[in-house]
Amino acid sequence: MVAFLAAPVYGCGLVLVVDRKQASEPLASATPVALRKPEPSDAPLPRPRRETAAAQDVTVTDPVMVKRAVKAAALGNAMEWFDFGVYSYIAVTLGKVFFPSGNPTAQLLSTFGAFAAAFLIRPLGGMVFGPLGDRVGRQKVLALTMIMMAAGTFAIGLIPSYASIGVWAPVLLLAARLVQGFSTGGEYAGASTFIAEYAPDKKRGFLGSWLEFGTLAGYIGGAGLVTLMTALLSTDDLLSWGWRIPFLIAGPMGLIGLYLRMKLEETPAFAAELEKAHKDEQTRAKVRLRDMVTGQWKALLLCMGLVLVFNVTDYMLLSYMPSYLTSELKYDETHGLLVILAVMALMMCAQPFMGALTDRVGRRPVIAAGCAGFFLLSIPALLLIREGSLWAIALGLGALGMLLVCFTASMPSALPALFPTKVRYGSLSIGFNISVSVFGGTTPLIVTALIGATGDKMMPAYYMMAAAVIGGIAVWYMTESARRPLPGSPPAVETEAEAMALRGTR
Repeated sequence: MVAFLAAPVYGCGLVLVVDRKQASEPLASATPVALRKPEPSDAPLPRPRRETAAAQDVTVTDPVMVKRAVKAAALGNAMEWFDFGVYSYIAVTLGKVFFPSGNPTAQLLSTFGAFAAAFLIRPLGGMVFGPLGDRVGRQKVLALTMIMMAAGTFAIGLIPSYASIGVWAPVLLLAARLVQGFSTGGEYAGASTFIAEYAPDKKRGFLGSWLEFGTLAGYIGGAGLVTLMTALLSTDDLLSWGWRIPFLIAGPMGLIGLYLRMKLEETPAFAAELEKAHKDEQTRAKVRLRDMVTGQWKALLLCMGLVLVFNVTDYMLLSYMPSYLTSELKYDETHGLLVILAVMALMMCAQPFMGALTDRVGRRPVIAAGCAGFFLLSIPALLLIREGSLWAIALGLGALGMLLVCFTASMPSALPALFPTKVRYGSLSIGFNISVSVFGGTTPLIVTALIGATGDKMMPAYYMMAAAVIGGIAVWYMTESARRPLPGSPPAVETEAEAMALRGTR
């Protein structure tokens, strides 16, 4: 689970260098409040390195601080997806614990309904946390979302079963899922914004790819734990107490993530934007929620299209396929889980290399290749999976996994580049969460319902193909962002020599 925290991240850094005495005071100088009149004994604060290197406004990054930022952002994403992995892989058991006995399909639908409900509230979380992150700072909001995610997941592990408290069991499960959904409304957009605003321009794709590396690590941790428990525990033990263990682990995980995030300093792009707001308070006052929507509607549509193909394919492979193998194809549960875990491990290995590739060839070609691949190969891959043998399932899922890497490695750097700094967190949160809620998180529920209504077990392939078409249209209209500054931010480089060379060409 934590192996990715130790993975080396080279050539990265922080644009803003502050006095180390101030490092334990997160955002003390980055919150838009009235400035205190300095006392005679106050030592002068150091000036941002952005200004010392930037008579022509070029930023020079600090490798140690960016490495720390990547770790903290990736761990939060890992925790979010640890919960998704646990919930998806233990969905059949949760249906028996929290819902009345009877039709197994109805229990599974009810479980996925609670899963989907958390996504329906995500846009509300995005509308709260996104604008808040653009006003008070990314670091504070990310610390808050970490606390809420951990609390919601931990609470699920404490809920009594339906046999104990009746209808209150699914009600409490839904309440905990809504807390999780509300908090995750500010998580992915904030984490990707955080990394993007720290990274030097030429390595933003590589550094952003570690965010999804954390996603896969968390998912493998959650799914692997469920797989181990399924193999070691009897059905009765799993139903009575074993299912609680993965959810209760979220408590200490959340404390670790909170500690790492509280040690971070504010992103240099936000600090620079805040400095402008201090000079002209009207600038900050004009940025309202409607400006993040109506003022960015073209970028929002592109964001929603890209997120649609990214999340439909993501949730189809990582969240729905375990239950598809078990409930629809009657495949052995343990073997199916192990195959998908192996596919995710393969994706983790490819993730940073694909991220680096997006820095060399661009985000658009890589995302376009993923869309084309899903359109052309979804049916052949699902036919292989339905064939039923271990090698065929592994080959079909492996093909889908490698196509998914085209999105997981590109999106953390491509999506923040759609929006300017002053509305980046808010606009990205709104666009991302609306698309995830309507299309991504509902994927397991919709596909299960479509199969039940039509009897056609090829529905997952058709659904992914439709998503690929929409994603391809979005790629056609998006602007390439690789090796370029973020909108509203100065160029970011790794060394003073690069800064001097860049200033010399301007």
